[in-house]
Amino acid sequence: MLDFSKIKTYPISKRKSKVTVSQFGSPCQPDVAMGEFFSSLPDILAGNDFKAVVSSIVTARKEKKLVMFMLGAHVIKCGLSPILIDLLKRGIVGGFAINGGCSIHDFEIAMWGKTSEDVEAGLSDGTFGMADETGRLMNEAYEEGADQGLGMGEALGRKLLFLKAPHRDLSILAVCADLKAPITVHVCLGADIVHQHPTANGAAIGETTYYDFKKFTSLVAGLEGGVICNFGSSVVLPEVFLKALTIARNLGHSAKNFTAANFDMTEQYRPRMNVVLRPTGGVGGYSITGRHEIMIPLLAAAVRSQLQDGG
Repeated sequence: MLDFSKIKTYPISKRKSKVTVSQFGSPCQPDVAMGEFFSSLPDILAGNDFKAVVSSIVTARKEKKLVMFMLGAHVIKCGLSPILIDLLKRGIVGGFAINGGCSIHDFEIAMWGKTSEDVEAGLSDGTFGMADETGRLMNEAYEEGADQGLGMGEALGRKLLFLKAPHRDLSILAVCADLKAPITVHVCLGADIVHQHPTANGAAIGETTYYDFKKFTSLVAGLEGGVICNFGSSVVLPEVFLKALTIARNLGHSAKNFTAANFDMTEQYRPRMNVVLRPTGGVGGYSITGRHEIMIPLLAAAVRSQLQDGG
């Protein structure tokens, strides 16, 4: 039997503690301003990470460095376009990279003020994704873009402006086209509903999205000192970002000292590895788990308050 009376202890003053009261959160008054609420968050775990991401965006904005947002489809379905467009117009976000699903939801919102369908019901009778106007107009835009030497993002945005889409003020694609701000669309052939349509032209789809890959790579090459955030793309955009970053560095661009953050409702392998860890060498990368409809408004409000308060 071991003699527990001989167990050695030492003073707590000599122990390194991971949490101190200086890191604690503080209660807010009911009518608290956003800046005070932000300061009240604990400097612990996700609270500390969230503050670090906000601080990085604020610093990048002040130093005129690139802040880029990558968006998955659910970001649009959660009603967040007005908040993202506001950040773009204020010069806080410099551009967007989106996946195919995101572009479809954005296009439908712009044209008809509604999007998202009952997949299970449509799948049972073969009507899923077969709304004529969505497929026809978006595939027209791809062909027009290919003919004019445009990327997919710009081609879709211009199409919405040409059509005078009723809700174009709520469309990231249309607003970016109007402001001549960069927006790139990265699709996986066969993965989007518009690829099912008889009007689909694989060559035009491939040409315009590949143009956007090169455009996105050029933006990533200037990421030094900036920030890139991924919201809700668990496969396509993390993979595209990794390849774009590789090419940028292969061609002699530093693109190393930047902040990368992944926001999603669950933590996924590819965003964690290809956005947060591998590109940053484990330094300056953050994973924050939460619902988009809460985290994006919170992030936007925090950044704006810190810029207003002097950061």
